[in-house]
Amino acid sequence: MIIDLLSLFPEMLDGVLRTSIVARAQKNQLLHCRPHNLRHWSTRKHRRVDDRPFGGGAGMVIQPEPLAQAIRDLKTEQAFVIYLCPDGTPFTTAIAQQLAQKSHLIFVSGHYEGIDQRIRDKYIDWEISIGDYVLTNGTLAAAVVIDAICRHIPGVLGNAVSLEQDSFSDGLLSPPQYTQPRVFEGMEVPEVLLSGDHAAIDRWRQRQRLERTRQRRPDLLNG
Repeated sequence: MIIDLLSLFPEMLDGVLRTSIVARAQKNQLLHCRPHNLRHWSTRKHRRVDDRPFGGGAGMVIQPEPLAQAIRDLKTEQAFVIYLCPDGTPFTTAIAQQLAQKSHLIFVSGHYEGIDQRIRDKYIDWEISIGDYVLTNGTLAAAVVIDAICRHIPGVLGNAVSLEQDSFSDGLLSPPQYTQPRVFEGMEVPEVLLSGDHAAIDRWRQRQRLERTRQRRPDLLNG
Protein backbone atom coordinates (compact mmCIF):
# COMPACT_ATOMS: atom_id res chain seq x y z
CA MET A 1 0.00 0.00 0.00
CA ILE A 2 1.12 3.54 -0.77
CA ILE A 3 -0.03 6.37 1.52
CA ASP A 4 0.55 10.01 0.62
CA LEU A 5 -0.07 12.77 3.17
CA LEU A 6 -0.59 16.41 2.22
CA SER A 7 0.03 18.67 5.19
CA LEU A 8 1.54 21.98 6.28
CA PHE A 9 3.36 20.03 9.00
CA PRO A 10 4.37 16.68 7.45
CA GLU A 11 7.19 16.32 9.98
CA MET A 12 4.57 15.65 12.66
CA LEU A 13 4.20 12.20 11.09
CA ASP A 14 7.89 11.33 11.42
CA GLY A 15 7.70 9.68 14.83
CA VAL A 16 4.85 7.40 13.77
CA LEU A 17 6.63 6.35 10.59
CA ARG A 18 9.89 5.52 12.38
CA THR A 19 8.54 3.37 15.21
CA SER A 20 6.64 0.20 16.04
CA ILE A 21 4.34 -1.58 13.61
CA VAL A 22 4.22 1.17 10.96
CA ALA A 23 8.02 1.25 10.76
CA ARG A 24 8.17 -2.54 10.48
CA ALA A 25 5.53 -2.56 7.75
CA GLN A 26 7.61 -0.11 5.73
CA LYS A 27 10.80 -2.07 6.33
CA ASN A 28 9.07 -5.19 5.04
CA GLN A 29 7.78 -3.22 2.03
CA LEU A 30 4.15 -3.82 2.92
CA LEU A 31 3.55 -0.09 3.29
CA HIS A 32 5.13 3.03 1.81
CA CYS A 33 4.24 6.35 3.48
CA ARG A 34 5.15 9.62 1.79
CA PRO A 35 4.53 12.88 3.70
CA HIS A 36 4.42 16.02 1.52
CA ASN A 37 4.49 19.69 2.45
CA LEU A 38 1.56 21.40 0.74
CA ARG A 39 3.62 24.59 0.41
CA HIS A 40 5.59 22.84 -2.33
CA TRP A 41 2.62 23.45 -4.63
CA SER A 42 2.20 27.13 -3.75
CA THR A 43 3.01 29.83 -6.32
CA ARG A 44 2.54 32.70 -3.86
CA LYS A 45 5.15 34.72 -2.02
CA HIS A 46 6.61 32.90 0.98
CA ARG A 47 4.84 29.74 -0.25
CA ARG A 48 1.56 30.78 1.35
CA VAL A 49 -1.38 28.44 0.86
CA ASP A 50 -4.07 30.15 2.93
CA ASP A 51 -6.23 33.26 2.81
CA ARG A 52 -9.06 34.95 4.69
CA PRO A 53 -12.53 33.37 4.36
CA PHE A 54 -15.10 35.01 2.14
CA GLY A 55 -17.91 36.43 4.26
CA GLY A 56 -15.56 37.24 7.12
CA GLY A 57 -14.88 35.37 10.29
CA ALA A 58 -11.91 34.24 12.33
CA GLY A 59 -9.01 32.17 11.05
CA MET A 60 -7.74 31.32 7.60
CA VAL A 61 -8.80 28.81 4.93
CA ILE A 62 -6.46 26.70 2.80
CA GLN A 63 -6.82 27.77 -0.81
CA PRO A 64 -8.07 25.37 -3.48
CA GLU A 65 -5.36 25.91 -6.15
CA PRO A 66 -2.30 24.38 -4.46
CA LEU A 67 -4.33 21.58 -2.90
CA ALA A 68 -5.99 20.66 -6.19
CA GLN A 69 -2.65 20.64 -7.99
CA ALA A 70 -1.07 18.48 -5.29
CA ILE A 71 -3.87 15.94 -5.47
CA ARG A 72 -3.68 15.83 -9.27
CA ASP A 73 0.10 15.31 -9.16
CA LEU A 74 -0.10 12.48 -6.65
CA LYS A 75 -3.26 10.78 -7.81
CA THR A 76 -3.22 7.41 -9.58
CA GLU A 77 -6.10 5.38 -10.99
CA GLN A 78 -6.29 3.45 -7.71
CA ALA A 79 -5.97 6.48 -5.43
CA PHE A 80 -8.61 7.13 -2.79
CA VAL A 81 -8.55 10.65 -1.31
CA ILE A 82 -9.44 11.19 2.36
CA TYR A 83 -9.90 14.47 4.19
CA LEU A 84 -9.50 14.43 7.98
CA CYS A 85 -12.05 16.81 9.53
CA PRO A 86 -14.27 17.09 12.66
CA ASP A 87 -17.48 16.81 10.62
CA GLY A 88 -16.49 13.64 8.77
CA THR A 89 -17.69 10.06 9.20
CA PRO A 90 -16.69 8.74 12.65
CA PHE A 91 -13.68 6.46 12.24
CA THR A 92 -14.18 2.81 13.20
CA THR A 93 -12.42 -0.53 12.94
CA ALA A 94 -14.74 -1.41 10.05
CA ILE A 95 -13.54 1.65 8.13
CA ALA A 96 -9.92 0.77 8.91
CA GLN A 97 -10.51 -2.70 7.49
CA GLN A 98 -12.13 -1.26 4.38
CA LEU A 99 -9.31 1.22 3.76
CA ALA A 100 -6.67 -1.47 4.31
CA GLN A 101 -7.90 -3.09 1.09
CA LYS A 102 -6.95 -0.02 -0.96
CA SER A 103 -3.62 0.13 -2.78
CA HIS A 104 -3.19 3.92 -2.70
CA LEU A 105 -4.52 6.41 -0.17
CA ILE A 106 -4.04 10.18 -0.19
CA PHE A 107 -4.71 11.93 3.11
CA VAL A 108 -5.44 15.65 3.16
CA SER A 109 -4.67 17.39 6.43
CA GLY A 110 -6.57 20.59 7.06
CA HIS A 111 -5.38 23.50 9.17
CA TYR A 112 -6.75 26.79 10.46
CA GLU A 113 -10.47 26.80 9.54
CA GLY A 114 -10.08 23.91 7.12
CA ILE A 115 -9.93 23.72 3.33
CA ASP A 116 -11.98 25.38 0.62
CA GLN A 117 -15.33 23.61 0.22
CA ARG A 118 -14.82 23.27 -3.53
CA ILE A 119 -11.95 20.85 -2.90
CA ARG A 120 -14.20 18.82 -0.63
CA ASP A 121 -16.90 18.77 -3.30
CA LYS A 122 -14.71 17.76 -6.24
CA TYR A 123 -11.57 15.97 -5.04
CA ILE A 124 -12.36 14.21 -1.76
CA ASP A 125 -13.66 10.62 -1.79
CA TRP A 126 -14.28 10.27 1.94
CA GLU A 127 -14.25 12.63 4.91
CA ILE A 128 -13.26 11.03 8.23
CA SER A 129 -13.30 12.23 11.84
CA ILE A 130 -11.43 10.54 14.68
CA GLY A 131 -13.66 12.08 17.35
CA ASP A 132 -15.86 14.92 18.50
CA TYR A 133 -13.10 17.42 19.16
CA VAL A 134 -10.87 19.77 17.17
CA LEU A 135 -7.12 19.41 16.64
CA THR A 136 -4.71 22.10 15.48
CA ASN A 137 -4.45 20.29 12.16
CA GLY A 138 -5.34 16.96 10.61
CA THR A 139 -1.86 15.43 10.58
CA LEU A 140 -2.28 13.88 14.01
CA ALA A 141 -5.63 12.49 12.92
CA ALA A 142 -3.99 11.04 9.81
CA ALA A 143 -1.36 9.37 12.02
CA VAL A 144 -4.13 7.70 14.03
CA VAL A 145 -5.90 6.44 10.92
CA ILE A 146 -2.68 5.23 9.29
CA ASP A 147 -1.71 3.29 12.41
CA ALA A 148 -5.15 1.66 12.61
CA ILE A 149 -5.16 0.79 8.90
CA CYS A 150 -1.66 -0.64 9.06
CA ARG A 151 -2.74 -3.35 11.50
CA HIS A 152 -5.16 -4.74 8.92
CA ILE A 153 -2.70 -4.99 6.03
CA PRO A 154 -1.98 -8.72 5.52
CA GLY A 155 1.41 -9.69 6.89
CA VAL A 156 1.94 -6.61 9.05
CA LEU A 157 1.10 -8.19 12.41
CA GLY A 158 3.23 -11.08 13.54
CA ASN A 159 0.14 -12.83 14.92
CA ALA A 160 -3.07 -12.17 13.02
CA VAL A 161 -5.06 -13.56 15.98
CA SER A 162 -4.34 -10.24 17.70
CA LEU A 163 -6.85 -8.61 15.36
CA GLU A 164 -9.57 -10.99 16.50
CA GLN A 165 -8.95 -10.03 20.13
CA ASP A 166 -8.91 -6.27 19.55
CA SER A 167 -11.63 -4.09 20.98
CA PHE A 168 -14.41 -3.43 18.43
CA SER A 169 -13.30 -6.34 16.19
CA ASP A 170 -16.77 -7.86 16.66
CA GLY A 171 -18.54 -5.00 18.39
CA LEU A 172 -17.24 -5.81 21.89
CA LEU A 173 -14.45 -4.44 24.04
CA SER A 174 -11.37 -6.51 24.84
CA PRO A 175 -11.25 -8.63 28.02
CA PRO A 176 -8.87 -7.86 30.90
CA GLN A 177 -5.33 -9.14 30.41
CA TYR A 178 -2.84 -10.49 32.96
CA THR A 179 0.84 -11.47 32.97
CA GLN A 180 3.59 -12.28 35.49
CA PRO A 181 3.72 -12.15 38.46
CA ARG A 182 0.76 -14.30 39.48
CA VAL A 183 0.28 -12.17 42.63
CA PHE A 184 0.80 -8.40 42.56
CA GLU A 185 0.20 -6.27 45.67
CA GLY A 186 -2.20 -8.89 46.98
CA MET A 187 -4.16 -9.18 43.72
CA GLU A 188 -4.18 -12.62 42.08
CA VAL A 189 -4.63 -13.63 38.47
CA PRO A 190 -8.05 -15.26 37.90
CA GLU A 191 -7.65 -18.99 38.45
CA VAL A 192 -9.27 -19.92 35.14
CA LEU A 193 -6.38 -18.31 33.22
CA LEU A 194 -3.96 -20.67 34.96
CA SER A 195 -6.04 -23.79 34.38
CA GLY A 196 -4.82 -24.68 30.92
CA ASP A 197 -8.45 -25.31 29.91
CA HIS A 198 -8.63 -23.27 26.72
CA ALA A 199 -12.34 -23.74 26.24
CA ALA A 200 -13.01 -22.47 29.77
CA ILE A 201 -10.62 -19.57 29.19
CA ASP A 202 -12.44 -18.62 25.97
CA ARG A 203 -15.80 -18.70 27.77
CA TRP A 204 -14.42 -16.57 30.61
CA ARG A 205 -12.97 -14.02 28.22
CA GLN A 206 -16.22 -13.79 26.27
CA ARG A 207 -18.18 -13.20 29.48
CA GLN A 208 -15.67 -10.51 30.50
CA ARG A 209 -15.97 -8.84 27.10
CA LEU A 210 -19.75 -8.74 27.33
CA GLU A 211 -19.70 -7.40 30.89
CA ARG A 212 -17.05 -4.77 30.16
CA THR A 213 -18.93 -3.62 27.07
CA ARG A 214 -22.21 -3.51 29.01
CA GLN A 215 -20.62 -1.35 31.71
CA ARG A 216 -18.48 0.96 29.59
CA ARG A 217 -20.03 1.08 26.12
CA PRO A 218 -23.66 -0.07 26.29
CA ASP A 219 -24.24 1.79 23.02
CA LEU A 220 -22.28 -0.94 21.23
CA LEU A 221 -24.73 -3.57 22.46
CA ASN A 222 -27.80 -1.45 21.79
CA GLY A 223 -26.61 -0.74 18.26
